[in-house]
Amino acid sequence: MGLFKKYLKPFFGRMAIGFAIKVAGTLAELMLPYILTHILKKVVLNENIYEIILWGGIMIFFSAMACVCNIVANRMAAKVSKNFAQSVRQDLFIKTLRLSAVQTDDFTIPSLESRITTDTYNVHHFTNMMQRLGVRAPIMLIGGLAITLFMDAYLSLAMIALLPFIFVTVFFISRKGVPLYAKVQKSVDGMIRVVREDLQGIRVIKALSRTDYEHKRYDRVNKNLIRDEIHAGMIMGTVNPIMTLLMNVGIVAVIALSASRVSKNLSDPETVIAFMQYFTLISMAMMSVTRMFVMYTKSAASAGRISEILQCEDPISVKSKEQYPDISTDAHIMFDNVSFSYKGKKNNLSNISFSVKKGGSVGIIGATGSGKSTIVKLLLRFYDTDSGNIYINGENIRTIDKPRLYKMFGSCQQNDFLYADTIEENIKFGRDVSFEQVVKAARIAQADDFINAFPEGYNHMLSPHGTNISGGQKQRVLMSRALAARPDILILDDSSSALDYRTDAMLRIALAENLEDMTLVTIAQRVSSVKDSDVIIVIDEGEIIGAGTHDYLLEYCQPYKEISDSQMGGAFID
Repeated sequence: MGLFKKYLKPFFGRMAIGFAIKVAGTLAELMLPYILTHILKKVVLNENIYEIILWGGIMIFFSAMACVCNIVANRMAAKVSKNFAQSVRQDLFIKTLRLSAVQTDDFTIPSLESRITTDTYNVHHFTNMMQRLGVRAPIMLIGGLAITLFMDAYLSLAMIALLPFIFVTVFFISRKGVPLYAKVQKSVDGMIRVVREDLQGIRVIKALSRTDYEHKRYDRVNKNLIRDEIHAGMIMGTVNPIMTLLMNVGIVAVIALSASRVSKNLSDPETVIAFMQYFTLISMAMMSVTRMFVMYTKSAASAGRISEILQCEDPISVKSKEQYPDISTDAHIMFDNVSFSYKGKKNNLSNISFSVKKGGSVGIIGATGSGKSTIVKLLLRFYDTDSGNIYINGENIRTIDKPRLYKMFGSCQQNDFLYADTIEENIKFGRDVSFEQVVKAARIAQADDFINAFPEGYNHMLSPHGTNISGGQKQRVLMSRALAARPDILILDDSSSALDYRTDAMLRIALAENLEDMTLVTIAQRVSSVKDSDVIIVIDEGEIIGAGTHDYLLEYCQPYKEISDSQMGGAFID
């Protein structure tokens, strides 16, 4: 498993020390039955109290040594496995954030969440178990067999004869475990998806009295998970009973053989006592190996799912200028005959062409599902076009590295989020933005007044998703975030839908007065939000059916005129 090798490599030195301590503790534990046999056979018969105390002290010393060594080794193992899991989880989270939109769609958000949580837990648990039992169990098994062979080779053959049956059982059952637990993890993905959807839509669910329906929907995915877990558990659960049966058969065989050999003076009771103790240790070692195989099946399935994320290549890579050369144009943004499909079957956008100069503005309007937001996603290069090209300052966006590309944009989209922190930190969003820039952005976004109305002002704490402010206030905070870093291109994707007409008009005036050099891309349902744009594009079913100024479209684009008349009766309030 390459995942373990890569992430455990920095800890090999610490693991080697832990393994050495574990070996010392295990060897000390193996000596105890042998010392006991020596005491029973030779020391007790001499009736020398000092010799008995001496050898008893030696047993106590080895017992204490085994205890201390195991505690120290287990603590080191726990620390290594914790740091290992932390590294895996951190890289997995970073990789998840950097996945392209296409990859995120393919993996799905619930699956990514379960890989970061339950899958990393499984590999963490196995790494810890491997260090604790992976050393002790083989030493107990091999060392115990070696000592019993030395003490009584005939009796030890009874145990050795069982080993092939045990290994074959473990091997064949564990082979079935990996696909079974991979299926369990997929069922976990399904359950997380439903929980995530219900938590996000809890208000709608309650408002429409659909809690019973959602209970049934969750019950279905929960039963699917239970069914898959029971199936995997039943298959893997057969290992322990079979192992117990084989071990008990071995114990019976050893007792029967030892009774016969003691009666014939071929062995002695002291040896049999030590032998039974070693057999118990060997049995425990075999059970530990079995547990490791069961845990390995879970871990292998989880490690495979984690590696899928860590090793996947980003299809949205930076291309060369030779492949996508620059063009000479005075346009800041230019779409050149762009077509795109999410699924590769039917175009979501077809032959989209428009341009806007630096400091200019373009408004995009159309029915729900017409492709307006898809244009923005292509401009931000969340997806690559199927045909045609997109240029910024004459550069094909395929040739611009992502940090430089994203730095050009300030974006306020339909489903942006606010997190549990102050308004100031939500506007800064981890960027090097001064408080003065925050306030200026809030004033342009018409947010400064309501923010200062809070007793704490910009230090007012927001709840997760901004649920303690209104929809219009939330949109204005999000617009402040988009404006704070003074981007070259500002994208407002249906970001004023919760604003009243007066606030919307004041926002447009403030944008026009303060953002002379900033190119504005506005996507809206309202004609009033785009009517002052230099060029307005009307989208219908992924195609441009009208383009021009507001006055031009009123005269020559009937769908646009119908939208305008239906919203404002053809008039606007500024």
